[in-house]
Amino acid sequence: MTSGVAGSFPTARGPTPAHPVPLGFVFRSRAKDEKAQSASAPVTDSSQPRDPQAPKGRPTPKRSVAQSQRRSVANTPLTRADAAKRQREERRTAMARQREALAKGDERFLPARDKGPVRKFARDFVDSRFNIAEYFLPMAVVILVLSMIRVASLQNVALLLWLVVIVLIVLDSIVTGFRLKKRLAERFPDERRRGAVAYALMRSLQMRRLRLPKPQVKRGERP
Repeated sequence: MTSGVAGSFPTARGPTPAHPVPLGFVFRSRAKDEKAQSASAPVTDSSQPRDPQAPKGRPTPKRSVAQSQRRSVANTPLTRADAAKRQREERRTAMARQREALAKGDERFLPARDKGPVRKFARDFVDSRFNIAEYFLPMAVVILVLSMIRVASLQNVALLLWLVVIVLIVLDSIVTGFRLKKRLAERFPDERRRGAVAYALMRSLQMRRLRLPKPQVKRGERP
């Protein structure tokens, strides 16, 4: 039998636990526990140096890729004016190199129309020969002066000279083109030879001292 005061609840038999477990702990939400653990976790400082042995989380770029990225960043112009100035300087440098290459025959900096072993052989072939077409300009000046003199005989001579010069240039160009085409087929059977004969004939129309690139062979020298 238990004794108690009226209006009170009966007490349970047996010893009372020393530390009773609160109900709030039993029914506590797991989400709150995870949030508390994440909040209590130590925060790493990104400013501290990273251990070389620790993983970076991304692959190491190749040396060529890294160098190209650094070069692109270094070469990026700050403003449009800087970019235009840089382009002008590069163009001026390229033109200076081309002029020097045309004077010395340096293949590295020649224009595209003059590059290649086929074009070089065509130039040497023309420069090693005596071409009638290279004297066309001096003869044209002489014929023009004779035609302006109001003397019938001189005008007739000028007209005859025009005819002779044209015929000689045509014949010389035909012979030069035929021989050059044959030599190119023998020397460069697997190379692209298109346009080389026309390139050589246009060069033959220029005076030797005015040709660009400068002649690299002497007259009579076999290319």
